[in-house]
Amino acid sequence: MNPVLVNIGPISIRWYSILILLAFTIGYILVIKQVEKRGINKKIVNDICFNLVIISIIGARIYYCLFNLDYYSEYPMDILKIWEGGLAIHGGILAGLIYFIYLSKKKKIDLLNLLDIFAPSLALGQAIGRWGNFFNGEAFGSTTTLNNLKSIHIPQFIIDGMYINHEYHHPTFLYESICCLIIFIVLILIRNKKNATKGEIIALYCIGYGVVRFFIESLRTDSLMLFNFKAAQIVSIIMIVIGIVIIIKSKRGKYDK
Repeated sequence: MNPVLVNIGPISIRWYSILILLAFTIGYILVIKQVEKRGINKKIVNDICFNLVIISIIGARIYYCLFNLDYYSEYPMDILKIWEGGLAIHGGILAGLIYFIYLSKKKKIDLLNLLDIFAPSLALGQAIGRWGNFFNGEAFGSTTTLNNLKSIHIPQFIIDGMYINHEYHHPTFLYESICCLIIFIVLILIRNKKNATKGEIIALYCIGYGVVRFFIESLRTDSLMLFNFKAAQIVSIIMIVIGIVIIIKSKRGKYDK
């Protein structure tokens, strides 16, 4: 696939950049609608969203570069080329979480309520953003056969895009995109329940995405490694545990609605 959407003179506008921007824009719209329902100051949330975009992108890039120090220590200027890919979602989530913890203390905003508001937007943003990986020819899985891809009804244009280095590969970006979309729908349905408890949305996101990413990562061929383990799988296990702990405490009444 051609990673460039359009060339305007010397400037190349890439699909990756457009899709990341689209993901943030739609996520922002969903967040604003939710805060208006909850009576939260819209100006504060606007500031949060603006800062969050920058902080999460920086965090995602730093995380990715730290796992590829051999390359980036030799070519340090390439660290700035985020339009070519190389944003690790776990780095973005971690940076965003640190920012939210800071905000909750500074602005006296309940941390779990804040995370509950943003969690569905995060899941949908991931579903959209993964398509940027497709156009960049990255985040694909292990080798497979043409017949196997056709048997699971993968669209032909995706099959063509997964023909890399003379071999067909699993479109793991697609698997994760679909799963994140399902997670988004489930979170929205649960959030609309009248008896949803505080922290339930972010907890279910952590569990759902943790499980999804753990298994999809087993198919990935470009995983970031921590010693002999896939870093994403380690983080996924941590996310699942955190989600379960929040659910247990929520059901025991440790968190007020």
